[in-house]
Amino acid sequence: MVHLISVSGPEDPALQVYTKLSEVQLKRLYEPDGGLFIAESPKVVQRALDAGCVPVSLLVEDRHVRGEAAGVIEVCAGMGAEIPVYTGRYEDLTRLTGYVLTRGVLCAMRRPPLRTAEEVLQAVEQSCGEKAGAVRIVVLENVMNPANVGSIFRNAAALGMDAVLLTDGCSDPLYRRTLRVSMGTTLQIPWAWIGRSLDDWKNGGLGMLRERGYQTIAMALREDAEEIGRLSLREDEKAAVILGSEGDGLLPETIAGADRVTVIPMMRGVDSLNVAAASAIAFFEIGAGFPTADRIMQ
Repeated sequence: MVHLISVSGPEDPALQVYTKLSEVQLKRLYEPDGGLFIAESPKVVQRALDAGCVPVSLLVEDRHVRGEAAGVIEVCAGMGAEIPVYTGRYEDLTRLTGYVLTRGVLCAMRRPPLRTAEEVLQAVEQSCGEKAGAVRIVVLENVMNPANVGSIFRNAAALGMDAVLLTDGCSDPLYRRTLRVSMGTTLQIPWAWIGRSLDDWKNGGLGMLRERGYQTIAMALREDAEEIGRLSLREDEKAAVILGSEGDGLLPETIAGADRVTVIPMMRGVDSLNVAAASAIAFFEIGAGFPTADRIMQ
């Protein structure tokens, strides 16, 4: 059942998840049982629902209640518990939240349980093994920009990568903007944090991947790097492409410890691409010929 609640006057305390709490505060709600995240736009909300995420409430522009938001409201209504749907005019909701709601819809949802990097890798390796296919994963090192992380996830999902691992310091895949830019694919492609700190990655990340049989491929601006179009990988070979932050790139020890270093050749004096754009090229080259859309874990 859905309970429609008009929002027009003083702010309701129940709206604080949309208006007052930061991403970090949302993440820490209900600890140790996990916090909340905000899904934005009907498509992202629907993908979250399809992934099994539990809605807590919705904030919807009144003009979209029987329009673009009707589908997700109906799904929420069929989930049993009474879910409040706060509605109001475009002007009122923009004033309360401080930004324009994409397609007029926000949904506060329970965070799904986190898995470890080892658990995610074991699951995708088993899935790929059953299909006799290669495993292609992504490692993000200190990629802090939410839009870049969201775009990389969208590229990874679209171009056949099997999982994404992130070091501490990356933008959270379930932050509102990251999730929105990813078009909800952070809820479709398996992901996990590598340990609890960047030191966990520095001290054992590459070793863990190597022990599991991965060729580690660092993307870095080095004169001795292989051009990405010339990389040669066996069809049954596991590969992990490692992408670093804008500006600083990968840590020197990551580059030194990787099995291979690759670069996208540039023209007209351009030194590099945005990391999200570079990821699309890398995933196409490294994942080409190994479609995995039918075995992506929900």
